[in-house]
Amino acid sequence: MCDQLRPDYLGCTGHPHIKTPNIDALAARGVNFVNTFCQSPICGPSRASVYTGRYLSSNGSASNWAPLRIGEQNIGHHLNPLGVRTVLTGKTHVIPDVQGMKRLGIDPSGPVGKYHSQAGFEVYERDDGVHPDRMVKPDLAYNEYLKSKGFNKDHNPWHWAANSVDLDDGEIRSGFFNDRVDLPSRVKDEDSETPYMTRRAIEFLESDDGEKPWLLHLSYIKPHWPYVAPHPYNDMYTDEDVIEANRSTDEKEKANPLAKLYMERVAGKTFQSEKARRRVLKAYMGLITQIDDQLGILFEFMKNKDLLDDTMIVFTSDHGDYMGDHWMGDKDYFHDASVKVPLIVVDPSHDADSTRGTKDTRLIELVDLLPTFMDFYDGEIPGHVLDGRSLLPLLHGKDIPWRDYAISEYDYSCQTWSPKTNRQPLDCRIYMVANHEWKYIHAPGFPPVLFNLKNDPEELVDLGSDPSYEGQVQAMHNLLGHWALQYRHRETWSEERNIEMIGAEEDLGVLIGYWDEASAEGKDPSILPKRRPADSISN
Repeated sequence: MCDQLRPDYLGCTGHPHIKTPNIDALAARGVNFVNTFCQSPICGPSRASVYTGRYLSSNGSASNWAPLRIGEQNIGHHLNPLGVRTVLTGKTHVIPDVQGMKRLGIDPSGPVGKYHSQAGFEVYERDDGVHPDRMVKPDLAYNEYLKSKGFNKDHNPWHWAANSVDLDDGEIRSGFFNDRVDLPSRVKDEDSETPYMTRRAIEFLESDDGEKPWLLHLSYIKPHWPYVAPHPYNDMYTDEDVIEANRSTDEKEKANPLAKLYMERVAGKTFQSEKARRRVLKAYMGLITQIDDQLGILFEFMKNKDLLDDTMIVFTSDHGDYMGDHWMGDKDYFHDASVKVPLIVVDPSHDADSTRGTKDTRLIELVDLLPTFMDFYDGEIPGHVLDGRSLLPLLHGKDIPWRDYAISEYDYSCQTWSPKTNRQPLDCRIYMVANHEWKYIHAPGFPPVLFNLKNDPEELVDLGSDPSYEGQVQAMHNLLGHWALQYRHRETWSEERNIEMIGAEEDLGVLIGYWDEASAEGKDPSILPKRRPADSISN
């Protein structure tokens, strides 16, 4: 899994200039799901949905700072009982529910507390990737690695070595400022974050004794900001390789009031500059090619270890990146550049041979990954718990009924501009529902947003306030209502158990509303009241 990788910045998804031969080759071996939505266009909530198989509204982890509650079943809870190790190298962004643990008497530092804190992963190395000086952990393994390479003058070499650049005047420029990301990182390619985490994944594979099957979550931080790339990736792309921004003057002038707040925040203003956009995008593309090169190294190792042909490989991202499209920067809203993600799945079984090298346009959600993994390991998918669906039938070429719409959610309460809305945190929410023709965005207190994806695939014309589309707005709102009114918290009560318990009261001898014996005619006589002596019933 990458972080903040747009769906359209790969060769196999149509970018005309970017170099991603290894990812493209992966797509040729599997299925390229080109219509995949994340469940929230921000790191923590998106990943929480992946690790639980449940929507944001189901798992409750609504922002990057919101803990994943202690009662949520995670990827380990679902896969470990199947005999599968769930191993992490890289980022999860999961915040532990310390208050919930204390309420239940669970020691956060004990085995149960740690298991929940890591979303059920066995941590080979966790690194959530963004370590500003004010919150860097003193025992960060990557910082210790950089110090061993000579970057020991700063307490936080992640920031001042890997994610900073050297200026001609001797100044070190932080990568949190984007004005000089055309320059190379202060560390060599092999010492930067992506190769480092790839090596850690390979080290796990080397150490594995082969006794138990595993799921390895290799979770890269890049191409997420800071957009600092090491040589040669910082300048391997030129202005000619940069695609024009997908935006129009009209959409900016007529922007929905909530969308306008996104345009006016710092990231939006920065990426509205063509100079800034081009400078950053060249580094962004370089970081993507670096990931591709590292995946090539990983796949070659797997081939030599006889793992490549019997391992399911999934390539995806947690969300996208606006990069100036629609006059916005970063992510957090629901245009395709932000809410859609790449998804390539290679199933090694012969059952998937008929679909290799194909593109699938069905509406896929990232909550589909966990049930897919369970299905791959022959587990029974608990439909009353997981919101997603297994992709295995699609990988095997089966024509099965599929979802008619996709859902994504966002909580903007922690945005610096949220006080301008005069809304309390619980009211700061946005919902997206999209099908193959329409995308609808509902934010309480704001006008609706509606895009006709057939006539306006670039999502430049908002029809939400056009009276002639009032019926379509209502139809999409009804879809959102249909989704919202489904059971999402009946985790302890399966459909199968529910069916078993139909009429259970009468089976146990509880008769409700009967007048007399005649009204119970035809019932099992054993359920009718019958007085028994005290000594006739054995304990």
